[in-house]
Amino acid sequence: MILRISLFLATNAAVLVLISVAFRLFGIEGLLQQNGVDLNLNALLIMSAIIGFGGSFISLALSKWMAKRTMGVRIVGPSTDRSEQWLLRTVECLARDAGIGMPEVGIFDSSEPNAFATGMNRNKALVAVSSALLSGLKDDEVEAVLGHEISHVRNGDMVTMGLLQGVVNTFVIFLSRVIGHVVDRVVLRTERGYGPAYFITSIVAQVLLSFLATAIVMGYSRRREYRADAGAASLAGRDKMIAALRRLQAVHEPHDLPEQLAAFGVAGGIGQGLTNLFRSHPPLADRIAALEQIGD
Repeated sequence: MILRISLFLATNAAVLVLISVAFRLFGIEGLLQQNGVDLNLNALLIMSAIIGFGGSFISLALSKWMAKRTMGVRIVGPSTDRSEQWLLRTVECLARDAGIGMPEVGIFDSSEPNAFATGMNRNKALVAVSSALLSGLKDDEVEAVLGHEISHVRNGDMVTMGLLQGVVNTFVIFLSRVIGHVVDRVVLRTERGYGPAYFITSIVAQVLLSFLATAIVMGYSRRREYRADAGAASLAGRDKMIAALRRLQAVHEPHDLPEQLAAFGVAGGIGQGLTNLFRSHPPLADRIAALEQIGD
């Protein structure tokens, strides 16, 4: 995890430097200075990175606690209940095969079959399944779904998503502020201070850029679902994962996870047309087709 974070931070720092150089080469910084805008782009970049990554890391650090609270997850401990014993043994075996620490295992009440994994540390993650998943799917299918979530943990997807969100947040904040300054001081030529145009333009730009940023993050999320499916096929068996996805497909692609957890669920939400750009998961039919193309 430390190496992953270091690489992302180094990449982001390099991109920030590149943007700073590009702004100078294209004369944007000089244009702002000519219009009386005393804007330190380097300082703005650093401030944007602190805000962008700060919120992302806080959300990641609190992800397990928030999941337990918002979803009402009940952590499964030593129990005489046979289904809970089976659940713990299955997760333990999958985690061992995946080479990660035993995650916390939880159950949340829901009428939709679903599951998710979250946590900042892959050796101290949380894997939770809905009551409908346990009661509505066969053991082999539940095992495959658990393998999918364990693969997310092994791949470090929660950390990567958090880092990617931090990167796009940084650029949304930075670019929206620059656009606000350009419109206010260069286009409308406000003489001093910040005019209403700066605040209005910055807010509008941040909203529009946030849509673009979300599409980028969700695009990555969809790609990692295919990797988690392949991981589940390796851990539990391809046919079991295909059967699980078909069972989920039969109940109309469950989508009742909260927005902050939808990207970590096994199925995700439903989208049509342009809204497909904002889906955290590919269509189940596409995931099944991808699994059918690999060997068991």
